[in-house]
Amino acid sequence: MKTPYLLVSFMALFALSAYSQETIRMQSCSNDFISHQVDSLKNRYGSDGYVLLKEASINMESEYEMPVIVPLNEGSWYQFVFIGDYSSRLYEVRMYDWKERMVVFRQNRWGDVDGNVISYTYVPKFSEFHMMKPVQINKQKKKNLCGYVMLFRRAASPEVNTGISAAPVANAVAVN
Repeated sequence: MKTPYLLVSFMALFALSAYSQETIRMQSCSNDFISHQVDSLKNRYGSDGYVLLKEASINMESEYEMPVIVPLNEGSWYQFVFIGDYSSRLYEVRMYDWKERMVVFRQNRWGDVDGNVISYTYVPKFSEFHMMKPVQINKQKKKNLCGYVMLFRRAASPEVNTGISAAPVANAVAVN
């Protein structure tokens, strides 16, 4: 008596899982143009007194956000960089704090001066996890778009001259 019920329930679970939505998983990618930009930005921020904490190349799909979760410490200066595929038309990054409030929104279009690079400075008010959600829109290529994210932290050394004013969050757009 129990066997038919188990068999039917197993088949129902199998059928539901077959129709479930496919999950986009983070995978690395390689793009020579982006690699050149990454090297240039590492040199630039390194000479400005920033230390590279995390970096990752990510294989993206057009119009799908790729969440990146990072732990940030209160009062530290961070520099976030997202580099999108050069052929995309729109690049966007939203960053949320632990309470899911949007704290940064940046958007570039293909013809903008910054082009495929979004970079912003952020000083968190609390030590907590933050989520950065980069997205790019490409009309020709829907899949296999290469993206690159980097997180820098300003070195605590007082003799480093970064050329940054004392105003908090110089380049970020704060949203409350």
